[in-house]
Amino acid sequence: MINLPLLGLPPYASTAERAWRLSFYLFCGLVLLFLISPILIVIPISFNNSSFLSFPRGDWSLRWYEEFFLSERWNTAVKNSIIIAFFSTILATTLGTVAALGLSRPNFPARALVMGVLISPMVVPVVITAAALFFFYANPLVVTSEPIIILNNTYLGVILAHTLLATPFVVITVTATLTGFDQSMIRAGASLGAHPTLVFRKVILPLISPGVISGALFAFVTSWDEVVVVLFVGSSDQRTLPRQMFSGIREMISPTITAAATVLISVAIVMLVTVELLRRRSERLRGIR
Repeated sequence: MINLPLLGLPPYASTAERAWRLSFYLFCGLVLLFLISPILIVIPISFNNSSFLSFPRGDWSLRWYEEFFLSERWNTAVKNSIIIAFFSTILATTLGTVAALGLSRPNFPARALVMGVLISPMVVPVVITAAALFFFYANPLVVTSEPIIILNNTYLGVILAHTLLATPFVVITVTATLTGFDQSMIRAGASLGAHPTLVFRKVILPLISPGVISGALFAFVTSWDEVVVVLFVGSSDQRTLPRQMFSGIREMISPTITAAATVLISVAIVMLVTVELLRRRSERLRGIR
C-alpha cells in the first residue's frame, strides 16, 4: 500500500479518502502525459535515419541535426530569430518595466483600465493583431511625396511587432514582483538626498531584478516562438526559425523539422528552469520563504 505521506494525507485518513487522493493523482498524471506526449514523440523521431517522419523510429542517426546545424538555410533562420528576439526583448523589457513601475504607484489613475490595455495583446488572437499590423505597416509615414518610415517587410517592423506581443508578459511579471515591494524604501532614499535615478539603480532595480529577468526570458521566448506575425509583416529576408519550420511543413515534410523542434524544446526547458530559479530567489528576497 502507498504510504500516506506520499499521498499528502494524515495517518487517520479513511480508505475512501485514500482512494480519492490516489485517483486524483492518477488523473493528473494522465493529463500531464497527454500534454507532453507530442514532445515525447518528436524527440525520438529527430534521431531517426529515415527520410520520412515515422514512429516508431528506425536506426539511430544525427543526420537531421547535421542538416539543421550545417545548412545555410537553417542557420540563416536561427540567426534571424536570435537578432529579432534579442532586440525585441530589450525593447519589451524596458517598456514593460517602466509601465509596471508606473502601475505600482498607489495614486495611479485608472490603473485597471491601463492594465487591461497593456495586456490586451495577450487576449486578442494573434492573427487579428498580425492583420492589423499588416494594414498599419502598409501605410508608411509620408512627408511631401517620399515615405520616410517603412516598416513592412523590414527587421524594424518585425522587431516592433514582437515587442508588442512580448511587453504584456514583462508587465505582468514585474507587476507581480512589485506587489510585495516596500514603497517606503523609495521615500527613504529620497529623504537622504538621492536622485530618483540613483534610487532606481541602487534600491529598486536590485530588488525587482528577478522579476525583470523573468519577464525578459518570457519576452525572448515569445519572440523566439512567434510565427503568425512574421508571416504577415516579414519577408524572405526576415525568415525566422518558426517560419522556416512552417514553410518546411507546407513545402516539403523534412525530418529536419523534428531536429529544430527538439532544439526549441531544449531552449524552452532551460528558460523555464531559469524562471523558476529566479522566482524562488525573488520570494527569498521578499521574505516569503
